Amino acid sequence: MAELTTLESLLEMGFERNRAEKAVANTGNQGIEQAMDWLMEHENDPDIDEPYVPPVGSVLGGTADSQSSTEQPTLADTAEGTAGGDGSLIDDDGSGSQLMTEDEKREQVKRSEGTIPAVPLEELMRVKQAERRERERAEELDREKQRRRQGQELQQIRQKLQDDDMKKLADQRRKEKMEDKLARQRVKDKIARDREERAQKFGGGGSSSTAASSQPTQPSPSSPTSQGPPPTKKEYEECRIQVRLLDGSTINTVFKAQEPLAAVRVYVQMNGNTPEGQDFTLLSPYPRHVYTELDMEKPLKELGLVPSAVLVVTKK
Repeated sequence: MAELTTLESLLEMGFERNRAEKAVANTGNQGIEQAMDWLMEHENDPDIDEPYVPPVGSVLGGTADSQSSTEQPTLADTAEGTAGGDGSLIDDDGSGSQLMTEDEKREQVKRSEGTIPAVPLEELMRVKQAERRERERAEELDREKQRRRQGQELQQIRQKLQDDDMKKLADQRRKEKMEDKLARQRVKDKIARDREERAQKFGGGGSSSTAASSQPTQPSPSSPTSQGPPPTKKEYEECRIQVRLLDGSTINTVFKAQEPLAAVRVYVQMNGNTPEGQDFTLLSPYPRHVYTELDMEKPLKELGLVPSAVLVVTKK
């Protein structure tokens, strides 16, 4: 029978009996090609090698259901011509029904008699294997394309995040520079206001003293001639400050005598290695004096730091 021929062909090709029986049963014994397609698609199933258990009332190699077996003629009925050889099938009620064309019936009879040569099983096996390899190659190519596309998208996301971080850092540095510039400008404005206030405060007395100093001093008649004029105190216009930082290193610079102590603190913030955000104060070691916020507005000359002084940076 044709059903057994399909099963035997699969066994001769090297398939296990359990797999061959399942392929024949699940394809409805429609031929070797359908059975091989089923084996190729289900070879990785976990239960492929388990013994095949046919349903109750069915025979291996039969049709998929009883309804199709009653509707379709068998090969033997077609070959023998049970309807009298005219190509019709006799039903139970005696009426004939034309189910296949004449060409289909003749081709089926020829196949049953073996007059039409069958495709070699080895050739069919090679064709199926080639189709499977081509399908797997196409799937692998699609997966590789998807992997590359995902990698490119991930790289773009990383690049965007890096660009955003660089932009934020640049904005932060620009903001810090602007704040430092504004702080320096405030110090300069403060110094200019202090100079103007002192000029307005001591302007009149300064002019009279200048005029008086221009005239030669006459010795007092009551003073003895042995005593000369008192020595004049030297006025310093600049002040050299040495600052000792938190790590023990020192920096030196020169300030105007009338500049406030706040200028020294700003200079330490900009040129020292004090950590960002670290609050500190200044003190004079000899004699020891810790400068407060009120002292920051006083000139260096008024604080006794002219012509030179040493200050120490300490944490608050």
